[in-house]
Amino acid sequence: MGDLLLPDKPGGVLQRTVTAFGRIVISLIIPVVTFVVLWLGFIFLRDSGASQIVVTLVAIVWGVGGVAALYIITNYILQRLPIKWRKRFVPFLFVGPAIVILSYYLLIPTVRSFYMSFMGKFSDDFVGLANYKYIFTDRTMRIAFVNNLVWMVLGTSFSLIFGMIFALLSERSKIEKLAKSLIFLPMAISFVGAGVIWKFIYAFRPAGQAQIGLLNAIVTAFGGDPVNWIVLRPWNTIFLIIILVWLQSGYAMVILSSAIKGVPVTLLEAARIDGAGEFRIIFQIIIPYIKGTIITVGTTILILTLKIFDIVFAMTNGLFGTEVLASQQYKQMFKFLHYGRGSAIAIVILIAVIPVMWYNLKQFGKREVF
Repeated sequence: MGDLLLPDKPGGVLQRTVTAFGRIVISLIIPVVTFVVLWLGFIFLRDSGASQIVVTLVAIVWGVGGVAALYIITNYILQRLPIKWRKRFVPFLFVGPAIVILSYYLLIPTVRSFYMSFMGKFSDDFVGLANYKYIFTDRTMRIAFVNNLVWMVLGTSFSLIFGMIFALLSERSKIEKLAKSLIFLPMAISFVGAGVIWKFIYAFRPAGQAQIGLLNAIVTAFGGDPVNWIVLRPWNTIFLIIILVWLQSGYAMVILSSAIKGVPVTLLEAARIDGAGEFRIIFQIIIPYIKGTIITVGTTILILTLKIFDIVFAMTNGLFGTEVLASQQYKQMFKFLHYGRGSAIAIVILIAVIPVMWYNLKQFGKREVF
């Protein structure tokens, strides 16, 4: 016979409801209390008169141990909740701290920058759309927009092209690992460091003097006159983009090479048996097969070019017609102290980046990354 459904004791349902509610309240209060304790600990360390070494070491131990304690305590409580509520709260246990941190360091500054973009130089008077009008009408800003467009088109395109070429060639090389390591090596260099290196390559001295720049040394060795590459408009922007391509080609190569290895060997062999040449195989089989990866790598580099700053700042500081949006934003904020214009430029960059990020995440979703 089947199990008999016995009626609950008087107050049984109410008691279970109160118990579940109490557990939920406790599960919310204890992590909050733990977080507050951690925060107060860091405030105490900040205001203490201890030496920097002691404060740093204690902060590391306190931070790592505190985060571990926060997760352990919260997880311990969640495991004792009804399964219905446990499933609801467990995801927030892992993404909750990240959301808090992102909100504090990204969301709040974004909202504040948007508000300041409608204010005057010192954020003490409302000027409406005056800052945005300046952005789209000022001559220097127009140069910055054009340069950013050139960075986006040429920087992204050539990084992808050279990355694909290196990936295909390295697949057929007997020294594949060594070749990929050498090509990828520039990725370990910061943009500012790369700028310093390439300053020596583009370095210029007047004719008759010893040239310390690699390019001018080669030019003068063949009887030519030295060229001041950095001030040579509009080609100086192209010379700066070459640095980005040098840095990002290795990144593109590694990702694209991994995708190429995923192309079925049987498909390639069948194409060769049918008489297809290598170029036809590349353009009609390999590239269409790894199209999703190419788009992902391309949009990632595209976002980088939209925000490009380090190379321009280290090489020319935006002079000689090489201004970009980020360099103008930096100058307006920290050189001219015009917080309204600087904030408006930051918002324009953010608006330009959002569609690319959205498309990138959409492609990730299609490939079941998330």
